[in-house]
Amino acid sequence: MAARSLSSLTVSFGLVAIPVKLYTATSSRSFAFNLLHKGCGSRLRQQYLCAKENVVVPSEDIVKGYEFAKDQYVIFTPDELKALEEAGSRAVEVAEFVPIESVDPIYFDKAYYLAPDKGGAKAYALLARALRDTQRCALGRWASHGKQHVVLLRPFADGLVMQQLLYAADVRSIGELEIPDVEVKEAELELARQLIAQQSTETFDPGAYTDAVRARIEAAVEKKIEGQEITLPEAPAGGAQVIDLMEALRLSLEKRGAAEPLAGARKPPKKVAAARPAGRAAAKK
Repeated sequence: MAARSLSSLTVSFGLVAIPVKLYTATSSRSFAFNLLHKGCGSRLRQQYLCAKENVVVPSEDIVKGYEFAKDQYVIFTPDELKALEEAGSRAVEVAEFVPIESVDPIYFDKAYYLAPDKGGAKAYALLARALRDTQRCALGRWASHGKQHVVLLRPFADGLVMQQLLYAADVRSIGELEIPDVEVKEAELELARQLIAQQSTETFDPGAYTDAVRARIEAAVEKKIEGQEITLPEAPAGGAQVIDLMEALRLSLEKRGAAEPLAGARKPPKKVAAARPAGRAAAKK
C-alpha cells in the first residue's frame, strides 16, 4: 500500500523553492495493553478527581493552570492559550548549512521523509545531491500543531529526511553527572582497541537487530488466545561477577579468536578470579 502524506510543504534556500510532501518515517510497534476491571473484564474509563472535594470533575469544568509556586496557579483560558501558539506554516526556510557531523545525534527527535511534490523533482534531486557531495545538512524552522521546531534536512538513501531537533534547553548537560577522572593504562587501551577491531563492521545493518521483547509478547498473546498456560522463566540467581579489567579484555579477545600477545605482558590465567574487596585485600598484606 502506498504511503499517505501528512502534508505539503515548501523547502526554500536562497531563491530556490522546492515543493515537497511530508511522510512519517517511523512508527511505534509497541504493544498497547488496556486497563480492565479484574472482576468482569470490562474496560476502565479514566476520570479526573478533585483532590480537595473528592468528587469527579466533568470535562466542561476543567481549566488549565500553571503552578508558579507551591499550590499557587495562574489560570489560562483556551483562547489565551490559542493566542500563544505558533501559527502553522507550510514552509521550511533554510537558515544555514553545517557539516552533518557537527550535529550530535543526541539532538535528534522525530524523523520525517520528504518526497518531491509536483514540479519539484529536479530541485529536490539537486538539493539531495548537493548535500551528499558537500557532506552538509540544512538547518531551518518549521511550525506545526502550535509549536515551532528546529529541523535538519539530510540526505538519506535516494531522498531527504527532515529531522526534528531538540532545543538546547531540552538536552541536559552531561556535566551534571559525576564522572570520575581515572587513569587508563596503555596495555588496557591496546586490548580494548583489539577487541573493537575484531567486532568492527563497515556499515550498520538495522535488520540485524530485532525486538526480542516484542517477539516474546506476541508469542505469549497467541498462547493466551489459544488458551495455553504461560510458563514464566526463572530469574537468574546471584549478581554480576566482578572481574579484573585486563583479564576480562583478554578473555573477550580469546573468545572471538585469540588475541595477539602483548610484548612483556603476562599470560592470562585459566580462570577469572573475582575481585577482592579493598579492605580484605589490605588486611592480608
